[in-house]
Amino acid sequence: MNKKGILEGILFVVGDDGLTLKQIEDILEINGEEAKELLMDLKARYESDDYGIQISFLGDTFKLTTKKEHKDYYKKLIENPETNTLSQAALETLAIVAYNEPITVQMVDEIRGVGSREMVRRLMAKGFLKEVGKSDAPGKPTIYATTRDFLDYFGLSSKDELPKFEEVSSNTNDDTDLYQSKYSEE
Repeated sequence: MNKKGILEGILFVVGDDGLTLKQIEDILEINGEEAKELLMDLKARYESDDYGIQISFLGDTFKLTTKKEHKDYYKKLIENPETNTLSQAALETLAIVAYNEPITVQMVDEIRGVGSREMVRRLMAKGFLKEVGKSDAPGKPTIYATTRDFLDYFGLSSKDELPKFEEVSSNTNDDTDLYQSKYSEE
């Protein structure tokens, strides 16, 4: 069993949440020294110019992150109109936030039925979502809302111009694609 490869995959899967050393030990069923050795081996591998990612220790967690020296290319990717399209998952997430804001990622997850943390992060990077505070719920999760860029992208002057939920529900029996019919780019 390739524990280094497993660790790499696990770090990828957890994304921005990262893993503590104790979590790595528990998941891989190894001791602290072996966990540190695996992390150091991966970290050394990623220090090469051949890789665009690195292992960072942020807070008390280890995370896969992009290298700062490549940030201009990441910025181009986000700003490029050809790569700046929204997937179905992104549209779902935006709709949930727009109709329920302010909202936490956990609430979005419950509505979508799948994890949405990475999608929320991407939508924040595109400027469509922003942090607007902390919830009083246990763990004080971050609360998100849509931005002016969200309204601009969909050609809306305010959230009041979003279709009413009843309109959306009544149109679900026909073949109308709400995004294409009302919000298509011309």
